Amino acid sequence: MLQNFKKYGLLIFTAFLLIAAVFIFHLDWQSSQRKLTFAMLDIGQGDALFIESPTGTQILIDAGPPRKILSQLLHVMPAFDRSIDAIIITNPDQDHIGGFSDILKVYKVGKVFYSGTLSDSKTYQNLETEIKNKNIPEILAKKGMVLNLGGGAVIDILFPDRDVSSWPTNDGSVVAKLSYGKTSIMLTGDAPQSTERIILSENSPAQLHSDILKVGHHGSRNSSSLEFLQAVSPEYALISDGKDNKYGHPHKEVLDILNQIGAKIFRTDQDGTIVMKCDKINGCMINK
Repeated sequence: MLQNFKKYGLLIFTAFLLIAAVFIFHLDWQSSQRKLTFAMLDIGQGDALFIESPTGTQILIDAGPPRKILSQLLHVMPAFDRSIDAIIITNPDQDHIGGFSDILKVYKVGKVFYSGTLSDSKTYQNLETEIKNKNIPEILAKKGMVLNLGGGAVIDILFPDRDVSSWPTNDGSVVAKLSYGKTSIMLTGDAPQSTERIILSENSPAQLHSDILKVGHHGSRNSSSLEFLQAVSPEYALISDGKDNKYGHPHKEVLDILNQIGAKIFRTDQDGTIVMKCDKINGCMINK
């Protein structure tokens, strides 16, 4: 009888291990099917990027000029969703922060990351007052900081690497790299070539290489040096710019360099909001 008990006990234990293995495999397979959402929102002449990790963490990097962002978020967020985990202000110019006042009226925001550059504009001063009145924690973005979004998605801050409070706003832009599985996305804000040179001096081409590039400063010739673009070596280049904008963005020189390095170019003035769905194994699919 004892031998029978041991025999059946062993069978039950073996079956339990088999079921557990299948369950774990199923969870791993489900995890591999979860996707990262990355979107460049069509807010005209400005920047607004939306990220949602495989576990649902939502980040908004810049918000474009006033009265543009809310309608564009409906492309990537359910209408009933009224919270954003964090916002990142890459620089305090109006074409990057003008929409954040609209955001704060509608969404509960968990944290604010900022570059440290300052502005005396009324738009910036009002935004600072709103953030303080809502008691939203403010965190200075610094090189070496890693934002864990969950599900294997992370944002590495590459710049600023120093106090930029006295710098021109563009020069002190937050520059970061978003990584998920085999996919990496370089996020450049309005960083000019002088800032690109600092980043090049502190990182190897292997560290900077990215599948996707958010082209700096809306495609301005003041950004996107050949050396920087060769180091990043993107397959896709995304440009956020307004149709018939007064600056002539994107400049021909930048488009020529992007074509020279073989990047496929997408532009909000021509393609509208650009949404990418990325998984760990197969990279990203673009839905324009």
